Amino acid sequence: MTDAPLKTPEPTVDRVSEAKSSSQWRDVWKQFKRHKGAVMGGGFLAFITLFVLIGPYIWALEATKLDIRAKDMRPMYTVLWNGEAKVGWAHPLGTDQLGRDLLSQLIEGGRASMAVGWAAMILALFLGTTIGVLAGFFKRMDFWLMRFTDLVLSLPILPLLLVAVTLFRQPLRANFGPEMGMFILIVGVVGITSWMQTARIVRADVLALKEREFVLAARSIGTTPTKIITRHLIPNVMSPIMVSATLGLATAIITESALSFLGVGFPSDFPTWGKLLSDAVQRMEQFPERVLLPGLMISLTVLSVNYIGDGLRDALDPRIRGR
Repeated sequence: MTDAPLKTPEPTVDRVSEAKSSSQWRDVWKQFKRHKGAVMGGGFLAFITLFVLIGPYIWALEATKLDIRAKDMRPMYTVLWNGEAKVGWAHPLGTDQLGRDLLSQLIEGGRASMAVGWAAMILALFLGTTIGVLAGFFKRMDFWLMRFTDLVLSLPILPLLLVAVTLFRQPLRANFGPEMGMFILIVGVVGITSWMQTARIVRADVLALKEREFVLAARSIGTTPTKIITRHLIPNVMSPIMVSATLGLATAIITESALSFLGVGFPSDFPTWGKLLSDAVQRMEQFPERVLLPGLMISLTVLSVNYIGDGLRDALDPRIRGR
């Protein structure tokens, strides 16, 4: 009598890990939804992103178009110019002293400010994560990288930004054009001066993770440090990285607005939210809406990003998520 061949059981480790991962992200989403400020912040950030991306296709009026006959128009008002009635619906948010439409300028300025914010945030996250992981995993590099981080933290950021813009503005403009050159310069300067907090947070988590059992097991079977970092450490420090991303985006938007407000950012004819604020300051008593509108856009965008960061921090913390 011959024994029937035994069927090998199908591996269930992958299915169990996939189910655990999906369940974990479902719990994260449930906890995130409980944070009302984070949900409202995410909705406003999605709105402002669609506003600056789709806005030019809906409101096709050029932001830099001059119309002296329609200058200084108030929002939704009817004004007189040489005896002719100018209806405010042609310019729902009014015009500036040169007749440029403020709604178009807000849309175009938002595209520039958001593009600078996202690009600078990605650069800062890349630098901070790289330096933090190297400092936390390789003991011989920890001292020098952290002392370099402390050195950068001790520098006055705003004067450093102004010096960098003054030194590199003309070469980059000559090579890449006025707008693209300043975009590269501002993104580089903001990103290079905003990575330190991320590096310190990532280093602290890596120092704790590299003594865990799964990392020690990977070392015992001869896994290379590169694979340990990419497969085990970086996926487990994504939570603080995501929270740092929201804070970095807010910091980058504020820094770009400050540079444009001081007149060392993009060219004078290129609208950004900070540039709109700078242009409106001289006549803010006569036309307060010109200061209020870009100021609200900056404040609400930064506030929404900060609320998203708070919601992600609570949702990604297993101690809070398990309550």
